[in-house]
Amino acid sequence: MIFFQFNLKHYLAFLLLGIAIVIASIQPLEFESYLLHQVGTALMLIALVFVQKKYGLSFLSFCSYLLFLLIHVIAAHYLYSYVPYDEWFKQYFGFELNSYMGWSRNMYDRLVHFCYGLLLFPFFLRIFQLLFPETTANKRLFLVVQFVMASSLFYEWIEWWLALSLSPEEAEKYNGQQGDIWDAHQDMLVATVGALIASAIYTFRQKVK
Repeated sequence: MIFFQFNLKHYLAFLLLGIAIVIASIQPLEFESYLLHQVGTALMLIALVFVQKKYGLSFLSFCSYLLFLLIHVIAAHYLYSYVPYDEWFKQYFGFELNSYMGWSRNMYDRLVHFCYGLLLFPFFLRIFQLLFPETTANKRLFLVVQFVMASSLFYEWIEWWLALSLSPEEAEKYNGQQGDIWDAHQDMLVATVGALIASAIYTFRQKVK
């Protein structure tokens, strides 16, 4: 059995994420919700290590996966509904992004769902290459997009299930719905758009090789 080794650049990437997790663990906005979100981070890290050691990933796929986790860790610290990106834009660029874009809600959770489709696409594609080696490349791309759609739906079911066991205030803090009755639908949509963009980029790169 072949085991793929981690080299220095993999450990450095892990170190950067580890530093981010330590910083995010310092006085998070809501500690219980933070821990709940970080359970997902831990499970995803286990999956990444397992796949990397047993099957191997390109370093770009590996870093894309960790970048998604970094974006998620930031959301876990502030809670999805309260990430102060508007303040960051005003401080560094001199304008508020929400006002400029005409948004009336905090959109960081949309970014996370979009990045789920965009940044985890290479990881999912590698899994489907292993599961369906005889399938054509185009069919695998289609299957990955479908998987992103289905797993996004499954995640929304999990959020709903967790919300049933929490108080309304705790459920809102964890889910970040912000009163939007179409929040789950739009989250699934932006994840699908991210996957479609990643699929187009992969197809373009294959054609220019």
